[in-house]
Amino acid sequence: MAARSNAVELTAGSRTVRLSSPDKIYFPEPGYTKLDLAHYYLAVGEGILRALRDRPTTLERYPEGLGGESFFQKRVPKHHPDWIPTARIEFPSGRHADEMCPTEVGAVIWAAQFGTFTFHPWPVRRADTEHPDELRLDLDPQPGTDYDDAVRAALELRALLDEFGLRGWPKTSGGRGLHVFVPIEPRWTFTEVRRCAITCGRELERRMPGRVTTAWWKEERGARIFVDYNQTARDRTIASAYSVRPHPRAQVSAPLRWEEVGQAHPADFDIRSMTARFAELGDVHADMDEHAFRLDTLLERAERHEHDHGLGDLPYPPEYPKMPGEPKRVQPSRARTSTD
Repeated sequence: MAARSNAVELTAGSRTVRLSSPDKIYFPEPGYTKLDLAHYYLAVGEGILRALRDRPTTLERYPEGLGGESFFQKRVPKHHPDWIPTARIEFPSGRHADEMCPTEVGAVIWAAQFGTFTFHPWPVRRADTEHPDELRLDLDPQPGTDYDDAVRAALELRALLDEFGLRGWPKTSGGRGLHVFVPIEPRWTFTEVRRCAITCGRELERRMPGRVTTAWWKEERGARIFVDYNQTARDRTIASAYSVRPHPRAQVSAPLRWEEVGQAHPADFDIRSMTARFAELGDVHADMDEHAFRLDTLLERAERHEHDHGLGDLPYPPEYPKMPGEPKRVQPSRARTSTD
């Protein structure tokens, strides 16, 4: 590591990446700097690259550190290194953008140089941006619930997936929730994969009445775990495994083994503790890419939900165009008021 003009050069695989202002404080509470962030991503490089490899990736940037202005950068900068490939993705509006697709750890360090804390990869690869290869299930605690409630939902979800011949890999969100990713064959559309997420949520609702919900409108959710099915909609992304979150202690989204769910807690994992954990255990999700499951059984259950119980589609986020089969996209209290 050589100093130059108040900068350092870091070696990431075959790349040398220049880091300016390495002493800039990014996390004031523990005093972590830009250099600390870069060193963390070098330490877990094999793991985060597994999570990001060949995926169009949105960058959540904090150029002045936590507490400063932040923004999501979808379009790759015009002057990005030519060794970082890109892929063109299409938004629900019909517009498009070219996003970076990391293929080596150097790309992660390059992004960290610009204040990237969190990496948000699409559930597709650059070779086929229209067919997701992951079913992502987001268990989001609502007011009145906490991480322990999300744990109970995750364990029931594990059993549910097993019954459908699927396997999920759990991780903390880095906040209060849990994510479960299921690697799938890239043969289904975003709409079909989203339908499978809705189906999983409805099955959890049935098995855990009063404790889990798929209600899109916050006024209807109550003190339950929300299965955020719209995180599988086109242009919705989830923080990658090993991503640093905008948390005062620099907590990270931590991949877990199933036996750790219920024992570990999000507060256990920050850039210091995850560096030590990775050195000891490596990437506990390293085998994810060895699997690719089919969604036929979930789609069959979705058909039964609709045919037998009239349970069709659910609302999309407000910025999306009206989708075929989508119910009325209006807040229930407003809908009642408009018909009074």
